[in-house]
Amino acid sequence: MKILDGKTAREAYTGKLIERVKALSITPCLVIIQVGKRSDSDAFIKAKKSFAQKIGVKETHVMLDEKASQGEVLEQIKKYNEDKTVQGIIVQLPMPAHLDADTIIDSIDPDKDTDGLTPNTPYVAATARGISDLLKFYEVGLKNKKVTIVGQSKLVGKPMAEMCRKEGAIVTVCDSKTENVEEKTKIADILMVAIGKPNFIDEKYVSKGQTVIDVGITRQAEGSALLGDVNFQGVKDIAGMITPVPGGVGQMTVLALFENLIDACYNAK
Repeated sequence: MKILDGKTAREAYTGKLIERVKALSITPCLVIIQVGKRSDSDAFIKAKKSFAQKIGVKETHVMLDEKASQGEVLEQIKKYNEDKTVQGIIVQLPMPAHLDADTIIDSIDPDKDTDGLTPNTPYVAATARGISDLLKFYEVGLKNKKVTIVGQSKLVGKPMAEMCRKEGAIVTVCDSKTENVEEKTKIADILMVAIGKPNFIDEKYVSKGQTVIDVGITRQAEGSALLGDVNFQGVKDIAGMITPVPGGVGQMTVLALFENLIDACYNAK
């Protein structure tokens, strides 16, 4: 079993990204909008800020109160949509339940949507692009491969499926209503999981030699360890390749977010 290490892959891509930043006549700026404090969101934002500093990108962190209204959030997005010194805007998810996350995300200028989630965005969703980068680094091709994706959320599952199809994979998508999920996952060459249910995928879903991509990342209690959707210990001796949690897809998602940001700068030129 081979570990698909996101940290190692990200380091390999980072040097090229730094050179692209240096070649620009401006300092790229990413705005991160956060509503309410959450330990997991704080950790993810810290990772994004750290990477921004590493590659020479400016970041602006807008922290709004947990009780901020829909209108207040939309007003912040409008402000930065119109700010010509800003090339990228992201909204940290999840958001408080009283907010309509889809409406908020869709209000971001598509050309500044470096998470790649709005309609008509020119960018591949960051998680999907990160997975693509990771597979290319480890020379795992998608063309003509059978790929089963468990989870079809608008923000993660659907963009992953679209990315795989564009790269020539034969894609099957499963959700909570799908029958015989185990059969569909076991026949895949590559299994991707994004359902937000810790340790849900165990040995019953995996076949010998598969490549397993675990997109899930859940913290069940304050201060507890991050868990993936795949029961790593249960499947590690069956899978041919597998991503760890943490240290796998999350690392690559951060990379892809900034790849999209730098693409936005070059597109603006």
